[in-house]
Amino acid sequence: MQKHGIEKERSRFGKRTLISAILIVIMIPATILLGVFALDDRKYYFISLLIILYTMLPFVMLFERRKPQARELIVIAVLSAIAVAGRAAFFMLPQFKPVVAIVIIAGVSFGPEAGFLVGATSGFVSNFFFGQGPWTPWQMFCFGIIGFIAGLLFRKGWLRTNKLSLCLFGGLATFVIYGGIINIGSMLMFTPSISREALIATYASGFWFDLIHAAATVIFLFILAKPMLEKLERIKVKYGLYE
Repeated sequence: MQKHGIEKERSRFGKRTLISAILIVIMIPATILLGVFALDDRKYYFISLLIILYTMLPFVMLFERRKPQARELIVIAVLSAIAVAGRAAFFMLPQFKPVVAIVIIAGVSFGPEAGFLVGATSGFVSNFFFGQGPWTPWQMFCFGIIGFIAGLLFRKGWLRTNKLSLCLFGGLATFVIYGGIINIGSMLMFTPSISREALIATYASGFWFDLIHAAATVIFLFILAKPMLEKLERIKVKYGLYE
């Protein structure tokens, strides 16, 4: 039962997931851009808290259907804490961090909404150690969207729990999604307009950082994915955390 429990978690996309997708794909980017252009990138705490509020809405919808279980949120909080601690533990190695790997594991184990929540809160809380700034909402979104996509792909059966599948997805997602979005955010922090020259220069300067980040995600997934997924599966079975 424990061995095959994760596979049974796959299901069709429900109302909660569709609403989450709308919030993540439309509302959160719009909120970040509002902070950049309307608030001059000065209200990043406010924007960050709005993002966390958006990510909590799907869980409010879930709790409307049944009695909330504190242990569900505790597990998600623990995963976020592990991601924050992991980022802090490797502070001396720029971009070599386990955050994306843990976010992917959270998305696979507990679903796309949980993956986004773990990613967004990890980015927000860890920046109390690394420094808050206009980059925080961008990092929250980048971490979160990877966790959300990981959960969606797993539910559809396109992402497996074997090392090859997870490492391949993790490396590509970190390099293409995180690097692709965060570089745009970095450019907008220095210039209000987007030009082809500025975009090329930004991606070129961030290439090696993105490559190191992607390699770190692959390494941490290779080491952590199997034991963490097995332990999380036992927790889900023991406490009945399946949806």
